[in-house]
Amino acid sequence: MGVHDPVIDEQTPASDFTIEQRWDRYTTEEHAVWDTLYARQISILKNRAVDEFHHGLGLLDLGSGGIPDLSDINPKLKALTGWEVVMVPHLVPDDVFFDHLANRRFPSGRFIRKRSQLDYLEEPDIFHDIFGHVPMLTLPVFADYMQAYGKGGQRAQTMGRLKELARLYWYTVEFGLIQQAEGLRIYGAGIVSSAGETPFCLESDSPNRIRFDLERVMRTDYKIDDFQQVYFVIDSFDQLLDVTQQDFTALYERLGTDMTRFGLTDIIDADEVYHHGDQAYAQAAAARSRHDADAGETE
Repeated sequence: MGVHDPVIDEQTPASDFTIEQRWDRYTTEEHAVWDTLYARQISILKNRAVDEFHHGLGLLDLGSGGIPDLSDINPKLKALTGWEVVMVPHLVPDDVFFDHLANRRFPSGRFIRKRSQLDYLEEPDIFHDIFGHVPMLTLPVFADYMQAYGKGGQRAQTMGRLKELARLYWYTVEFGLIQQAEGLRIYGAGIVSSAGETPFCLESDSPNRIRFDLERVMRTDYKIDDFQQVYFVIDSFDQLLDVTQQDFTALYERLGTDMTRFGLTDIIDADEVYHHGDQAYAQAAAARSRHDADAGETE
């Protein structure tokens, strides 16, 4: 894990990698960091995130002050959709992750980022996991989708198709957009927990925005350490659940025999394009990277 956490270090995880939250061990500063992040995101997400996300925040009272206590939020979440949040010390193995989701348990990191890391953290912390992911688990159809994904992950492991299934998670659960009557809205946790990517994904001219297609998504690369260059737009959460409950056997067979994969900026004939991006942000980032590399060579 990228952040040292003595509270975690002194605990021995269970066989399913779960640990106690030990909420009383959080410091005043750690609670203050949550409050800072929460206030910032709430102001940015207005009219950008789906109403279902805001409704979930209210149902779980995640803005009551300080890092949420699982003993408070889990009974509420369990009553709404049968889900609960469990603490884990770090990213867990695939089989453990899928087992948790398949049994309506969402694994969350216990630690919270330092104040110096407000804008970017390599490994997901409790703010990303609980603020970003958990409000959508109060919505029954999305809660069912997450469980279906977990069960799908268990099947994908036996068929050697985890890489393709991971792309579905990335472009929906983490970085998904939805077309609603009011316009494009955000539901992905990686976006709603990011101050920079929230406006970028909807308003920047740089990224492509393409209508969701399951096979297209599973053939598309993604980038883990910067803003996305393509976002996929679903029509409804029912659509997402319906496609995920299908038998993927034939699709996996095609992916295994036809190795066509798409890059981050590709637009293909079959795409229904909401916005064809100019990729200005990505080009600028690449130029900065080249400049930094050149500068390093001359030192």
